[in-house]
Amino acid sequence: MEFKNVAAIVTGGASGLGEGAARALAAAGCKVAVLDLQQEQGEKVAADIGGIFLKCDVSSPDSAEAAINAAREAHGPCGIAVNCAGIATASKILGREGVMPLENFSKVIQVNLIGTFNILRLAAADMAQREPNADGERGVIINTASVAAYEGQIGQAAYSASKGGVVSLTLQSARELAREGIRVNTIAPGLFMTPMMAGMPDEVQESLAATLPFPKRLGKPEEFGMMVDQMVRNPILNGEVIRLDCALRMAPK
Repeated sequence: MEFKNVAAIVTGGASGLGEGAARALAAAGCKVAVLDLQQEQGEKVAADIGGIFLKCDVSSPDSAEAAINAAREAHGPCGIAVNCAGIATASKILGREGVMPLENFSKVIQVNLIGTFNILRLAAADMAQREPNADGERGVIINTASVAAYEGQIGQAAYSASKGGVVSLTLQSARELAREGIRVNTIAPGLFMTPMMAGMPDEVQESLAATLPFPKRLGKPEEFGMMVDQMVRNPILNGEVIRLDCALRMAPK
């Protein structure tokens, strides 16, 4: 798919992997809308890449619809949507303090899985209105899962379940949206240098990097952006989940 002047939205685009995706798309020529709850940082990123910032709670139907509408007014119908918004909270199913509160599980599912689907459905409706290219393609949706979808660690019940849902949604939605000329792929990152990771002590970062087979370092947001770029460019890459993880296979804890 072409990039130049194509309207793109990136959720969670104010920092981390989302920022990496937003910068990559802008560098390729897209008109980027950064969707996030972090207004100050989101506005900074948007200004830096020549895009716009839209405050958005992906788990809210009204908030997401308003953001998609505003992005359309500014840039035209969405052609590329990248879902990076998400939360990661650790909680054991049965810990020393007792059983996990159900709301802890529900909140993570609401943001990570339902939020991803919320944007996917709205972006797909937007894309269906675009003129197709020579291949009949109208748009590309890229979701973000995690290696935790496959090797969930102790304390990651909610996070693993939410990301496993994103993985399972990939092929199904690619098949269903094929008739509209919309491709759907997912990236499953391993350990990346996100703001949360950067806030950890150096020794913790080094110990985590030591678990990676090769290269023995944390991934960079711009490398996530590179994968977004390739998923958009390659017209036959569809319905696929790609691990981006230095060959990491996580231990139980």
